Amino acid sequence: MAAPVTGAFQHLVVEIETTPGSGVYSKICGITSRGVNRTSNLSTTEVPGDCDDESVPSKIEKAVQSQEVTISGSGTWARQSHEVMLDWWYGGQTLNIRVQHVNAAVGDTEYESGPAILSQLNHQVEKGQKIQAEIQVEFDGVPTRTAKA
Repeated sequence: MAAPVTGAFQHLVVEIETTPGSGVYSKICGITSRGVNRTSNLSTTEVPGDCDDESVPSKIEKAVQSQEVTISGSGTWARQSHEVMLDWWYGGQTLNIRVQHVNAAVGDTEYESGPAILSQLNHQVEKGQKIQAEIQVEFDGVPTRTAKA
């Protein structure tokens, strides 16, 4: 029996292309918790259970109507990412981002990438503590998947 191959914190990386079209990506410094959320939005239709016997309850059929991918993150606010993140949020711009699955097997999805919007940027701090940040990033459309070579 083979043991599962698992990943650690550094095996799920989120990066931003800070200069559009450059192909150069940078990590968001200080974000120490991150999650990639994939949601299928469903449509629901009631379908008759039996055409000959209308007393039979209807069935519910579902179909994927749309899909979205979002990224949430939190951690300590770092000066290295301060202006990049504030510019991104205040500019309301779409930047290219990518999620890297570092320990993906050859042929499996290594990158999920595409244009995204920083929809939420929050800060909080308590006396005696470091400034904390929370972010929410939303892909504009479904990201492109690239396999590991």
